[in-house]
Amino acid sequence: MKQLISSIFLCAIILVACNSADKDDATGKDLIKTVTKPFSDSLKVDTFKVQILGDKPDNMHLAFSINSFEGKQIYDVDIKATDLFKNYIATIDLSKKKNQIKFLQDEVNRFFDDENFMEPAVDETDTPDENVPDKVFFDELKKNKLNGFIYRLGKENKNYIAWSGKENKVKTYYTCCTR
Repeated sequence: MKQLISSIFLCAIILVACNSADKDDATGKDLIKTVTKPFSDSLKVDTFKVQILGDKPDNMHLAFSINSFEGKQIYDVDIKATDLFKNYIATIDLSKKKNQIKFLQDEVNRFFDDENFMEPAVDETDTPDENVPDKVFFDELKKNKLNGFIYRLGKENKNYIAWSGKENKVKTYYTCCTR
């Protein structure tokens, strides 16, 4: 009899543990991606990190940060999940929570695709257009040849960032295709 009660108790613990793990996956919590790439220096690597924060899609956001090779945070931005959803509602079924979570997980998984790293940020032959917010910074990037990074703010809205040695901070050097 004791063995039967022990077996039932063990099964109950396993069932609760499995259900807890499923809930974490369903909310997107603990999904963190990191990558190291040269960014603020042409040789030394900085650490890029993105993760989903929040407990339900309405208050979730992608937290994106960059720490320099010296360990100092040089960039930090939150991208609201609801802002991302608005841009895709016509092409993706985001009416259900599970679809919204899956969408955010896909965004995190694709965040550091190779095509998002510009090496260098600006080529010598590039010329600034109406999407360049700071032409002086654009010229600085042409000269220093530091790398850039692109991340999406929506379906057709991207932010291009790079390190400014003159201002000692990460700045936007190009924005494209505003809503």
